[in-house]
Amino acid sequence: MRASSSSSKRAPPAAEEVPAGGGRAPLGIDLDHAFTNPDLLRQALTHRSHGALHNERLEFIGDAVLNCIVALALFERFPDIAEGDLSRARAHLVNRDTLAQVARRLKLGDAIRLGEGELRSGGNERASILADAMEAVFGAVFLDGGFQAARRAVDAAYADVLRDADPHVLGKDPKTRLQEWLQARKLPVPEYAIVATTGEAHAQSFAVECRIPQLAVVATGTGSSRRTAEQEAARAAFDEAMKTRRG
Repeated sequence: MRASSSSSKRAPPAAEEVPAGGGRAPLGIDLDHAFTNPDLLRQALTHRSHGALHNERLEFIGDAVLNCIVALALFERFPDIAEGDLSRARAHLVNRDTLAQVARRLKLGDAIRLGEGELRSGGNERASILADAMEAVFGAVFLDGGFQAARRAVDAAYADVLRDADPHVLGKDPKTRLQEWLQARKLPVPEYAIVATTGEAHAQSFAVECRIPQLAVVATGTGSSRRTAEQEAARAAFDEAMKTRRG
């Protein structure tokens, strides 16, 4: 399999690190899989703007495989959690934002092959492109090595996310998630305060701080409304609280 060789389509150098005769993915961490057919990996890392042999069909497979593996991981890890909470947690773990987060940690954007237009517009950092490529990589691993190989790859890529997963709070809005997480640990609810307001009355921007004194966490969020800013501050505070917990 070969991508388009048109001189008007150039790929980032990292994409050319895909080995010609077998090897591991050129990503930030090991996905615990050596490809028997590295052309599958090359295709998984090829956006449709780069050539006709792109990753959308592999993305289709990867989406189904990822959903199954994440569902199985949650089912095994949380035997007492109800179906509704498990379904909400799975939906959160496989959505675009989480996939893009995982892809960024793997430095996947450096390996995706894009057409010149997408490269110029920063396509290798766009959440939709990163998420689709991440699913395609999982699909490529599945086709190359089977379900167990795909499960090892997902486990490696999602290690941090799955370790911190809590079905009781995943999939809820950031403020609710943070509050319930704190209450479950018998900690007071967070404090929110507007620290800045900028712009004209019809186009204001708010900056809000979320404080959790007991954890020494102070996080800021911005938005076009106080509510949006509070949600963003809660999201940042939750991420910081998780780092504090791991530390």
